[in-house]
Amino acid sequence: MKTMKKLILIALLIGTTISCEDFEDWNVDTKNPAEVPASFLMTSAQRTIFIRMSSSSVNYNIFKQLAQHWTPTTYTDEANYDMRQRDLSGTFFIYLYRDVLNDLQEAKRLTAENESLNAAVKANQLAVIELLEVYTWHVLVDTFGDVPYTEALQGIGNLSPKYDDDAGIYTDLFARIDGALANLTDAASFGSADLIYSGNTSKWKKFGNSLKLRMALRVSDYDNGMATSMASQAVAGGVFESQSDNASFPFEDGPPNNNPMWGSLVQSGRSDIIVANTFVDVISPLNDPRASVFMDDNIVPYTGGPYGANNPFANYTHAGAPFHQADLEGIILSYEEVEFLQAEAAARGLISGDAEMHYNNAITASIAYWTGDDSTAAAYIAQDAVKYDAANWKKSIGEQKWIALYTKGFEAWSSWRMLDYPMMNTADVSGLPVPRRYLYGNDDADINGANYEAASAAMGGDALDSRVFWDITGQGN
Repeated sequence: MKTMKKLILIALLIGTTISCEDFEDWNVDTKNPAEVPASFLMTSAQRTIFIRMSSSSVNYNIFKQLAQHWTPTTYTDEANYDMRQRDLSGTFFIYLYRDVLNDLQEAKRLTAENESLNAAVKANQLAVIELLEVYTWHVLVDTFGDVPYTEALQGIGNLSPKYDDDAGIYTDLFARIDGALANLTDAASFGSADLIYSGNTSKWKKFGNSLKLRMALRVSDYDNGMATSMASQAVAGGVFESQSDNASFPFEDGPPNNNPMWGSLVQSGRSDIIVANTFVDVISPLNDPRASVFMDDNIVPYTGGPYGANNPFANYTHAGAPFHQADLEGIILSYEEVEFLQAEAAARGLISGDAEMHYNNAITASIAYWTGDDSTAAAYIAQDAVKYDAANWKKSIGEQKWIALYTKGFEAWSSWRMLDYPMMNTADVSGLPVPRRYLYGNDDADINGANYEAASAAMGGDALDSRVFWDITGQGN
């Protein structure tokens, strides 16, 4: 009993000599920090961008299906362009706003307020964040058309943001790219926290100019003068020159940082995806050296599943071996795409240069990337069905670019909307043509009704066949 009394007395004495402040550290959750470094937010945003853009899950996006590279076997609603059942539009919208743009906005705030940062390093970090934001906004505009922009990301400060005009957003994005490029110097930036370029600002400059070139081509049918100015500036500023410039992400050989295509094709243990007949019918007659990489040889000859149909998995061609690898890198902007963009820009007269040379460079680069060898490129390009046709450059570039962009669904779909090639199939069950845009999310009308109605009216209706501002010509016109 005396021992117990002594222990209680000691405890009381300790309690009288320790202030409440001494216990503050006891309430800190070290696994869930209240404050997150800007570099962590930037890394997280990069990872999210690549996961969402690379995914083949209908819960995240259906870009590979809109491009008709792949088609499902059993669950065909989305392949028939039903965007309402799973609200895939709303899900994709939320991921980019909540998990990318919000993180980047907070990273920008923390970086700007960090007084310990060297001024040049701070400027570079802010420029890198800005270019990632511009990329994300451009994806949203190209996917939906009018979207919340000037009043977006204000939290409880504005729960009903207006939808801005898509053309106006693009104009502002061009200005933001220019501002970011002007602020990039040879000083350090994010270093190893930057999983795309490891903090290399010269690579980020090329990315900014290459993204500017892509967006310049987008507006070429809408505003040729703007397109000419932006494209010529981008090329003069320096665009991608080799595959080492690719905007790529190093996925890992297993969860949780694996390529999401592996998750759908392998980890899921399901047999849900096959190569679409659209792709097989275009590539098979061309003796394409990439065919054996893009597609498995489980069926001889290659046999694509009718797009949008209920297709038995065993009866049709499967995706090739690289797409079954967990650590296949993700790419959102590549050297071969930039060469195709320069070919198109030259064909349109936006820049000086040899369109055929850039076209050949693009095909050669794609063959080298996927096969590890460009020795077959010259013979492939020399075929009548492949060689550049200046009189019908949209067909030449449109078909070959679409092949080179295999599994890069967002850009392949966007290229088709620009160039109208290749010819796409109507969905087997619904009979619908390829959508020109995503529908707005299922909840938009209830949560932000007045602004949703205004945006829908401005878009010509919240419909699959409504067009973003730059999609002026197309199949079915």
